Amino acid sequence: MNKNSRITIAYIGGGSINFGWKFFSELAAEDLCATVNLYDSDKQLSLANEVIGNKMRENPDCRADIIFLATDTPEEALKDADIVIMSISSGDVEEAVSELTLPEAYGIYQSVGEQTGPGGIIRALKVLPECIKYAELIKKCCPNAWVINLTNPMAECISIMHHTFPEIKIFGSTNELFQTLEFLGGLAELEYGISNIRRRDIKYNLVGISGFSWFDKVSLNGEDLMPLFRKYAEKYYKDGFELHQNEYKTNPLSSANKIKFDLFLRYGLIPAVPDRVIADFCPAWYLKSPQVVNGWKFTRTSVNYIKKINIDRSGRVKPLMNGSEFLKVGGDSDDCVLQIRALIGNGNLITNACTINKGQVANLPEGAVVSTNALISKNNVQAVAAGRLPDEIYALTIRHVINQSTVVRAVVEKDLDIAFNAFLNDPLMSTDLNSAAELYKEMLAAVRQRLLYYC
Repeated sequence: MNKNSRITIAYIGGGSINFGWKFFSELAAEDLCATVNLYDSDKQLSLANEVIGNKMRENPDCRADIIFLATDTPEEALKDADIVIMSISSGDVEEAVSELTLPEAYGIYQSVGEQTGPGGIIRALKVLPECIKYAELIKKCCPNAWVINLTNPMAECISIMHHTFPEIKIFGSTNELFQTLEFLGGLAELEYGISNIRRRDIKYNLVGISGFSWFDKVSLNGEDLMPLFRKYAEKYYKDGFELHQNEYKTNPLSSANKIKFDLFLRYGLIPAVPDRVIADFCPAWYLKSPQVVNGWKFTRTSVNYIKKINIDRSGRVKPLMNGSEFLKVGGDSDDCVLQIRALIGNGNLITNACTINKGQVANLPEGAVVSTNALISKNNVQAVAAGRLPDEIYALTIRHVINQSTVVRAVVEKDLDIAFNAFLNDPLMSTDLNSAAELYKEMLAAVRQRLLYYC
C-alpha cells in the first residue's frame, strides 16, 4: 500500500447519503488511485452511490483516479482491501425517533442520544453484533487492512471489534472537535485582528473519550489561547457568546457555548466537543427539562430535524444520478481522507483519533477506548501521550468507561440483563428503579426486530 499504486477501499455502509457524499468529494480532490468497493445492506443505495461517485470523474476538478463499485456481499467489498471504512447505521428513522422520545415520558431528555444516555445504549445493542460480524470478516478477507471507524457509539464499536479480532488495526475518526476549534479560531481573530484562521492552525493537546474529551492546552502560532478563552468565559458566562449572534436559534448544531464556559470555569479545561454532545455525558445539569435546555442556549436533536435531514438528502439522489446536480470536488468536513493519505505514505498527519488505551491517557484503564492526538504515517498510527484527566473530570469519565465495558460484555455474552446495569448507571437515568426497568423494556420492544442476536 503506497501513494503510487492503486489501493482498495472497502466502504461498509456504502449507501450513505451523509458522510458518504462528503467522503467522495474529498477523495476526488486527492492525487491518488483507488477502487472504492461499496457495500450496503440495501443494495439499491450502494448502486445509487456507485453512479454518483463515478460521475465525479467527469468533473474537470477531479484529481483522483477513482472507481466506485457496488458489491453484492461484504466479502466482495472486503477482499484484499487496504482500507476499511466502517460507517454502518443502527436502524431506520423511526427507531432513532423512538430512542429520543420514549425516555421523555419518564422525564429523561437527551440532546443527541448516539453515544450515551438511554438512546446510546439501545443503539449499541443494535449495532455491536454487526461490528462482531464485520471484525470476523475483516480477519478472514483483509487482516492487514487499516479500519477507520465512523460508527457510533464510537468506543463500544472499536472495543468489540478489537475483542473479536485482537490484531485488528483500527482507530476511530470523528469531526466532533471541529466546532470548538473553529470557535477558538474565531475568538483569536476577534482579539488579535488576524483573518482566516483555520481550525488546523490551532494546536492542542486532547485528553478524554469520544464525546467527552477536553483541551488542556491550546495555542496559535505558539501563543497560549487558554487565557483568551478564560476571558470570554468569565465575561459571557451568563449570556453565552456566539461568533454569529443567535445562530443557535436557527441552527440545531450550534450553541451559545454556555456549557463550555460553565465546565471550563469549574474544571479548568476546555470541552473539545459541541455543547449538545457533552451535555449527554453529564448528569442532567443541562438536560433536566426543555426549559433548562433553552436556558443553556443549545438545541436537542428533534424528531422534525431528523426527518427533514433524511428527506432533504434523499431528494438529492436522483438529481445526482442523472447529472442535473453534481457533487463538488473538495471540502474540509472530516479528516478521514487526510488519514488515508497519510496511511499510504503521502505525508504525515497529526490529528485526533480514538484508539485503544495503552497508557496515552494515564489514569484511564488500559484497553478502554480513548480520544487523544495521534501521529499517522505510512502504515502506522501512533497515539500521543496526553497525560492525566483532572480528578473531577476523571470521576465523570470513568462512569462512562465502565458502562461502555458493561455494554460490550453484555453483547459478547448475549445477555440483555447485563446491559440493563449500564442503562441504569447512566448519568441521565434520573428515574426510580421500577421506572427505569419499564423504560428499558419499552425501548427494547421498539427495536425488537434488531435484537435477534440475543435470542
